[in-house]
Order: sequence, then structure tokens, then C-alpha cells
Amino acid sequence: MRLLLRSSLLVAVALSFGAIAVSQTPPSAPARKTAPWKRYCQPGGGFCFKYPSAWMMLGEVFNGNGVVVAPPQRQERALWDAITVALVVPPPEGDEEPSGLDGVIEQATSGLRESGQDFQTLQRQQRTIDQKPAQMLKVRYREKASAHEWIEEMVFIEGPENEIYSVVLKCSPQNLVRLEPALTGVLASWSLPEPASAGQTEDQGPGKPVPPEKTAPANLPH
Repeated sequence: MRLLLRSSLLVAVALSFGAIAVSQTPPSAPARKTAPWKRYCQPGGGFCFKYPSAWMMLGEVFNGNGVVVAPPQRQERALWDAITVALVVPPPEGDEEPSGLDGVIEQATSGLRESGQDFQTLQRQQRTIDQKPAQMLKVRYREKASAHEWIEEMVFIEGPENEIYSVVLKCSPQNLVRLEPALTGVLASWSLPEPASAGQTEDQGPGKPVPPEKTAPANLPH
């Protein structure tokens, strides 16, 4: 009988310690909320995209046909990692032949080979962005002017009038893994305005987007 009471007492003590341990377990940390992304739409009815809210808009490029966004960084601005979104080849006029995605990629590759050393093509693949044909080219090179190593992940998108848009991540190789999710988000949100339906008037809704100012296709982002 005494042994039975002692066993019961030990079980009660063990259960009480277990209850104390459970009560002292710290509550799980609340799930971290993802900050909402900013949305940018080009004036005049051009492309739209989203980018991380902590990033900054650095300004326009290609005579207002594109913009550069980047996370805050400490080094000199010339060495900042950034994403450039732009119209790089306007719609062809008259009998002008469309550049096409292959032609634009060849032109971009040629420009990078001239300005860089140790040029390597890391990846090239077909894509679809906003239900439009696209191609991705990822390259690595050392810039001649600064001796800085870069990786550029360039996605070129063909628009409905044979114009070509680009979304380009340019970054130091060690930052690629950290920044690629931002590029993925920009590409997932990139879009052109829907064309007006037949018979729709201007005051009934947005019409066909006004094409941005024509720019020379030679200066592709890099």
C-alpha cells in the first residue's frame, strides 16, 4: 500500500512538472507579413509592373521609355545592383523589318562583348510574359572600365506591334540568388494595357496605348 501511494505521488509530481513545462513554452512567433509591392505604370499608357516596396525608383532611361529600380545600397551608384524595365525597340515604321527577339538578343550580346571581358553565356530559354513571346538570356562578364564582375539576366518581350520590351537584372554574382525573386516578381506583374474592345469610345474606357517616344534600338540595357 505504501509503495502504491509512493508511485502515485511520483506520477502526480511528474505530471505537474510536465504541465509547468507546457505552460512555460514560449508562444510561436507570428508569421512575418510580406510588405506590399509598389506599382508603376508608364505615363501615356505603356507597360506596368510591381517592385518591392523597400526599393527606390532611380529615374528614367531611354528618353523616358524605361525606368530603373533598385534596393538601397552603400557602394557608389555605378556599382549598384538594379532592375531596368524599358521599351528598347519601338514598333517598326513603313517597310522597316522587325528586329525580332533573336535580333535584339544578338545585338545585346554584341554590345556586352565589346564593353566586357571574360564573357560567358550562362543560360538562354524561351519564356511567355503577359501571354506574349519572350526570351531570357543570362550572361556573366567583367566590365572593362571598372573591372567589376556582373551577371545580367535579361528578358526580352515582343509586343503586339513587333516592339520589344526588356526587363533586366544587373547585379554582382554573389547577390544573384538574393535578387532573383525580385526579378521573378517584376516579370510576373509586368503587363501591357488591354486594347479597347470594338466600338468602345474614349470616354467609355481606356483606348489603345499611346506608343512612347521612338528611341534608337542600339542602346540596349546593360
